[in-house]
Amino acid sequence: MTSRADKLGRMVSLVKLQLRLSEWQLAQLRQQERVLQDEQEWLVGALNEGKPPAGSSSESIARRLNRTSVGARAVQAQASQQLDLVRSESRRVKQLEQVAKAALADKLRDAEKRSLEEMTGISPAVREWTPWPASRNKT
Repeated sequence: MTSRADKLGRMVSLVKLQLRLSEWQLAQLRQQERVLQDEQEWLVGALNEGKPPAGSSSESIARRLNRTSVGARAVQAQASQQLDLVRSESRRVKQLEQVAKAALADKLRDAEKRSLEEMTGISPAVREWTPWPASRNKT
């Protein structure tokens, strides 16, 4: 039988994996954003120099710069959404970790309680049958 603490521990592991994947996706988007920014800088430099590279015209460079700018804005928007997702998943991981810690503490307390009962010879069935304060007042 798996305990609540075990199930919560597995959930924490899965949510952490999901967080790592989201962080990786964010890193990929940031890399894509840098590549597009580098390309924009190069294109602006090519336009400002006045002599386009061989086989290119100023108009073709301007069109390419426009496409790159649109792509950069789209990637930037995706990265912003991904960052929000990473932050929310990070909060979820922290919350689940707290719940899992509490459940594990409960599990350990229960195990300790059973161990003490076994050492003192009190049967769990007897303990449930006779309330603790009632047996104490009978002296």
